[in-house]
Amino acid sequence: MFTWICPQCGKEVPPAYTDCPNCAEKAAQAPQPVPPAQPPPVPGVQPAPPPAYAPPPPYPQPAQPQAYQPQAPPPPPYAYPPQQPPQYAPPPPPPGYWMPQPPSRGLPTWILTVLVAAGTTAVIGGAIWLFSSHGETKPSTAVESPAAKPGTATNPIQRNIEVSGIRFDEDPKSKAKTIVKFVLTNHSGMDLAGLAGNVTIWASTHKSDEEAQGTFSFATNLRPFESKETEAPLNSKFKIYEMPDWQNVTTDVQITAPVLPGGSGGR
Repeated sequence: MFTWICPQCGKEVPPAYTDCPNCAEKAAQAPQPVPPAQPPPVPGVQPAPPPAYAPPPPYPQPAQPQAYQPQAPPPPPYAYPPQQPPQYAPPPPPPGYWMPQPPSRGLPTWILTVLVAAGTTAVIGGAIWLFSSHGETKPSTAVESPAAKPGTATNPIQRNIEVSGIRFDEDPKSKAKTIVKFVLTNHSGMDLAGLAGNVTIWASTHKSDEEAQGTFSFATNLRPFESKETEAPLNSKFKIYEMPDWQNVTTDVQITAPVLPGGSGGR
């Protein structure tokens, strides 16, 4: 026979009972609670009616999810234009106001006149002295020109030797002396060993009564049809800044060695 157990008292109850008889008997025997005593009504005062029943607030409905909407990118930051420093200009003068001229800082007119007159006098006096000093004839000692000596025999090799490219420079050992740089060319097919000679330098406008600008000597070896650049000390009474330019220079060459057989004939 199947029974069920009462959840309150824990006893077995026959299946014919829907309620536990033990629990029902205990409930009948238990004393009924006494309701609290109501205060006596006060004459002329109506008891407060019970509060009206207020329905509970409606349960909030959950928010419906909204569709995703892409947000626009934020605008770029505003670039403020560079501000120029304020330019302060003096206020214009009121109408009818005469603005005084600033005082002149130049020299007075009479001082400028005196200075111009003195400068003109000095220039004219200097020009007169310059022309008068250059017009005087000064005695000078002619530079010895070995290539211009009369009666000197001409070496047959001389017609094949060329001296060109004359340049003047200061002697690195002594600034008071001058050296001459030149190009020596052998226009023959002979091997010239021990070639030596003297060279006289003239200005390109020289006349028979003018003096030479200077002389120098050289000694070297030249192969057939060879050109060689060399230098030699210059014998001259002129300073380097008094020498003519290279395009205003001519030369006279006198070959002194080697002496060939039968070399006493003229050129």
